[in-house]
Amino acid sequence: MAKKERTVYCCSECGAESANWAGKCPSCGAWNSLVEVKFDSASAKTARSRIERSRPKKITELDMSEEIRISTGISELDRVLGGGAVCGSLVLVGGAPGIGKSTLLLQMCANLEEKKILYVTGEESERQLKLRAVRLGLEGENILVLAETDLDEIIDCIKVQEPEIVIIDSIQTISDGDASSAPGSVSQVRDCTMQIMRLTKEKGLTVFVVGHITKEGSIAGPKILEHMVDCVLYFEGERNTSFRILRAAKNRFGSTNEIGVFEMDDKGLKCVDNPSEMLLSGRPENSPGTCVACVIEGSRPLLAEVQALVTPSAYNASRRSNGVDYNRAAMLLAVIEKRGGLPVTTCDAYINVIGGLTLDEPAADLATALSIASSYIDRPLGADLAAIGEIGLSGEIRSVSMINQRLSEISRLGFRRCVIPAHVRDEIKKPENLELIPVKNIRDAILAVLKAN
Repeated sequence: MAKKERTVYCCSECGAESANWAGKCPSCGAWNSLVEVKFDSASAKTARSRIERSRPKKITELDMSEEIRISTGISELDRVLGGGAVCGSLVLVGGAPGIGKSTLLLQMCANLEEKKILYVTGEESERQLKLRAVRLGLEGENILVLAETDLDEIIDCIKVQEPEIVIIDSIQTISDGDASSAPGSVSQVRDCTMQIMRLTKEKGLTVFVVGHITKEGSIAGPKILEHMVDCVLYFEGERNTSFRILRAAKNRFGSTNEIGVFEMDDKGLKCVDNPSEMLLSGRPENSPGTCVACVIEGSRPLLAEVQALVTPSAYNASRRSNGVDYNRAAMLLAVIEKRGGLPVTTCDAYINVIGGLTLDEPAADLATALSIASSYIDRPLGADLAAIGEIGLSGEIRSVSMINQRLSEISRLGFRRCVIPAHVRDEIKKPENLELIPVKNIRDAILAVLKAN
């Protein structure tokens, strides 16, 4: 009997399926994202018949014991994972080529000496992987290396060797022989991940899967890939800098607000236990246009330097921002002119956050605004000043969360003055040797620290 094939069109952005092709996805509205996918209905039914039928259980019968976690030996990676890798979980690690994904996972393997690990490499040969390990000075008798791209061979090897941890580098190179599409296509990535996830849950393995990202910064393949896995990690950083940031976009076993900071050197990745000192190293003294902001990443307060350069423009004013949202920066410039009394909208404005950090939290508004005002007036704020606060369209300075943790971190790093909102929601515990400057609006803030007329 001939196999019956069913053709659908799958959206590479949201994973929605459609019977007919269209230029615009009817679900998420993305253009040119529908890709043709063919399914073998006969083989699908056979696969479903092999699966043991599930029996529903009463909620009172469900096991409430805590999940078993494995420490990776890398403190920053454990922080992002929520305390370590969970047995029976599938973790997707995404990042740009050359950012350090394979290096991070290889260093993790070397730290887990008591665990049996299978490292499946589909991009590099066994010799290339060995050369990388030698260059990093890593040794691991517990690491098994398999250079293979066929999914069936990989699954058979896992069943024979019975490892505790499996690393697949990368999912875009793995192919299923039953599928007719090319490796890296929507159907191949989805089907391979589905079979790997099923094996992960059956065997109780801990599997790390490496995924490449597209030009837009999302993981290549269908968006449903991120819904299938238990944890999605993004490895970020500028290619011309040595610092890397690991973020959790999804984590079923922990918080998604934590970040891990690493530094790349000739011996691999090193954990940065105190990223605030790293981000503030080399800060210029008595220089206009610079201010320190304190933001919260998960449970960790981070201090970052915000720099601004404001110059008169003979033509149309230019705006550039790096590390601060462009629309947020434009709003702050308008508020400074309307409520602060400084005509900055006719000037070229350039804003940059040192260290490649992205400040998404509104608590960095006041530091950004003060750095802009300092650059416009050409008067330094002082190396001992930090600022905390959100700015509204009326120019008011609003309170932020966890202000006591922020003040403690600011005082610990040697700052002596801090501009804060006059009205705060929490009771302030003033640290020693830290002068607090409460302000109600942006004009008061500029007058208090710059003595502008």
